[in-house]
Amino acid sequence: MNISIITVGKLKEKYLKQGIAEYTKRLGAYCTINEIEVPDEKAPEQLSEAEMLQVKKKEGERILAKIGPDVHVIALAIEGKQRTSEQFASELDKLATYGKSKIAFVIGGSLGLSEEVMKRSDDTISFSKMTFPHQLMKMVLCEQIYRAYRINRGEPYHK
Repeated sequence: MNISIITVGKLKEKYLKQGIAEYTKRLGAYCTINEIEVPDEKAPEQLSEAEMLQVKKKEGERILAKIGPDVHVIALAIEGKQRTSEQFASELDKLATYGKSKIAFVIGGSLGLSEEVMKRSDDTISFSKMTFPHQLMKMVLCEQIYRAYRINRGEPYHK
């Protein structure tokens, strides 16, 4: 399986880079994983609703430019479907079984994802009703993908 993680903005925090690097290294035994960062749109702290939509639209265009037509897209969004780790593992396994060998997980910037990206998404996932920094979510996602592969192979890890 070929998994892409598309994120808005450049990851700067060393501790997050190290955590993501560790999980992507571990994932190498199970799948090909690609990290794709698209530039975030520079914007002032205080934005009007119209300005927020414009920022998300520009970031969304950059995201969509990285997604091929044959890619199964899963957007990370607070309003997405929550799953247990076992349910997530089962869904990844079903995607592979039914010929979805290219999957892209999309993590938006600080304002979230554009309507266009959400429309292109085949599925959504939420890890919590809480809001988390999008950089931290990248590491959590990598860990959950790794956990899913371990669960699907009956390997110890998910206790």
